[in-house]
Amino acid sequence: MRVLLIGANGYIGRFVADRLLADPAVQLTALGRGDDADVRFDLATGSPGALTRFLDAVHPGVVINCAGAIRGGARDLTRHNTVAVATVCEALRRSGCGARLVQIGCSAEYGPSQPGSSTAEDAVPRPGGPYGVSKLAATELVLGSGLDAVVLRVFSPAGPGTPAGSPLGRLAEAMRRAMQSGDGELKLGGLGVQRDFVDVRDVARAVHAASLSAAQGVINIGSGRAVRLRDAAAVLARVAGYGGALHELDAPPGPLRGAIGHPRSDSDHAAPVAYPYPDGCGSWQQADVRTARDRLGWRPRINLEESLADIWMEAACRI
Repeated sequence: MRVLLIGANGYIGRFVADRLLADPAVQLTALGRGDDADVRFDLATGSPGALTRFLDAVHPGVVINCAGAIRGGARDLTRHNTVAVATVCEALRRSGCGARLVQIGCSAEYGPSQPGSSTAEDAVPRPGGPYGVSKLAATELVLGSGLDAVVLRVFSPAGPGTPAGSPLGRLAEAMRRAMQSGDGELKLGGLGVQRDFVDVRDVARAVHAASLSAAQGVINIGSGRAVRLRDAAAVLARVAGYGGALHELDAPPGPLRGAIGHPRSDSDHAAPVAYPYPDGCGSWQQADVRTARDRLGWRPRINLEESLADIWMEAACRI
């Protein structure tokens, strides 16, 4: 099976590439903006025609798109998350390769959820920020393309390679600094937020399964369990051997853009709201993962403690 992987150098893309390279039946070609890609191509600026010519030459059976941006203004997010996907869809429509498309979406497309609920694929998306809007627009382009395509809505990926700017990455870095300086207490903000963390290696397994399946539409990829960041911090402290006290800072007014996670408020027990959560997902997200089980034969295997142990191992090695 010939697979074209777009975005192989990204957080999820690296693990998808490793998973595919371990399959002897897969012939992998990586397309991206970096020098180490097999083929250099920028989806945000490249033309559908140029990509079509490449598809016709390589003739992949599956195209996996892990590329995209998670930070930046609305214009950059639209260019890298929406226009780029439009280019992929148009190139596949023009090409004679007939490839299946596996698009990586994200839980930010759903926006806030009612605390205590599990979000299924038929939930009405209400993204609470430009990132979620740009990813939702990409999903709609894929679903309306007429292609053989599936969108995997990934919830909160964790594990090795977790970006330092993510909530868990910032949490590990704060703990590393506290241990390095001998601080007996660690003060953190926004630990009341609850997210559905799924190990990035399990995400890669789901992508592999989706590339081999005939499933179409949207499929959630998560653990099926929301975890409060405060509880994740306690597990990380145990894994790291940090014996100090963890204190949650009172939430100041306005957005907490520099906090670990985002502040809990009375809205945790009322109607879900997006503000002041910069990811636009409110105080709670939890995936309903029954579709992934039924249509992909996929279940998460790696628990959060193992994911956090890997995050800590990388953080502890930083100088």
